[in-house]
Amino acid sequence: MRIWVDADACPMVIKEILYRAAERIQLELILVANQFLRVPTSPYIRSVQVPKGFDVADNHIADQVASGDLVVTADIPLAAAVVDRHAFALNPRGEFYTKENIREALDMRNFMDTLRSSGVETGGPAAFGQADRQAFARQLDQFLAKIERPR
Repeated sequence: MRIWVDADACPMVIKEILYRAAERIQLELILVANQFLRVPTSPYIRSVQVPKGFDVADNHIADQVASGDLVVTADIPLAAAVVDRHAFALNPRGEFYTKENIREALDMRNFMDTLRSSGVETGGPAAFGQADRQAFARQLDQFLAKIERPR
């Protein structure tokens, strides 16, 4: 099992939580971005730089993810691809995407895109805060407690 991170838009505080978790349970953590990422020196943590372009990092993760892997992403189409591959998708605010809720999330995303393209001002997501960080850390810890730890 690996943890993949859609790292271009992932908050630094979430990356730091993931770095500590990878070290603690000795699990491979792969951050994918279209820019250079500085990551801690560790046998468990690495970054992959993909070419710039629309959805290049997302496509790389979707192509590489295996059943049972965890992907950290706020990108709903990527989360849908991950769920389709029988992997787990967790957003940085601590919400898991599942077969039961991904269709609704995609429908809402598409609806909001339609509104924005029609000129409707929809605003953006709420500011990322302490409660989001705590929710992510809690969900990650619960998830990792369920997997068999390599030693």
